[in-house]
Amino acid sequence: MGHRIDEIDKRILYYFAVDARNTATSDIAEEMGVTPATIRNRIDQLEERGILRGYLADIDYKSIGGYITYLFRCTAPIPERTQLAQSALDVSGVVGVQELMSGSANLLVTVVGADTDDINHVAGELSDLGLTIEDESVMQGEYHRPYDPFGPETVPKGPSLTDFMSLAGDAEVAEFSVSEGAEIAGNTIEQAVEEGQLSRETHVVGIEREGNMLTPKGETTFQAGDVVSLLSTAPFEKNSLKAFGTQRE
Repeated sequence: MGHRIDEIDKRILYYFAVDARNTATSDIAEEMGVTPATIRNRIDQLEERGILRGYLADIDYKSIGGYITYLFRCTAPIPERTQLAQSALDVSGVVGVQELMSGSANLLVTVVGADTDDINHVAGELSDLGLTIEDESVMQGEYHRPYDPFGPETVPKGPSLTDFMSLAGDAEVAEFSVSEGAEIAGNTIEQAVEEGQLSRETHVVGIEREGNMLTPKGETTFQAGDVVSLLSTAPFEKNSLKAFGTQRE
């Protein structure tokens, strides 16, 4: 079963796909209305869950004199496909393997060599593993871009509704960041209920602050930069989150 991510996680993945080396946590934090510590904590969680798997260098081997890059389309027996993909990575000269959900040509193997002898040697080792090479070609170029739906449509000004989900019945969960100047900032949960900023049907179930998860209590104070999770036993009204600076569409 896949992991569920919210808008903060998506924005991190988007900018890391753009340029992981030069992406500053403070820039993402400012855009999403949270603290840099929250962003660092989310990055750690994405790594632990195996979603953010690594930070690979984008190397243009063909720009290095004499080197060529080949793409082999190989077929592996389906029961052995994953194991053979891992074995192919152990072959010197193989720099990437893609596993496809198909019967034939189900492994794409990217190979770098200094000359055709290197490439032929790798081809022989792949065949020895039990792979059938269906086709091969010289790679002229390879291009990447981030997944646009994870990126911003416009840069948010102030608080951000980062996640929303409807549950069984009429219950709903909303998650959002609290910005400077929000009406509720500085109030405790009890004060927010007394002043009508939170309805009695709404329960604070989580507060993420400076990268740490807090257990909400009546005396817990809302602060700018908090990522707050609310559970409502009834659907949120359009202006029910106005005290946080967030309104439903």
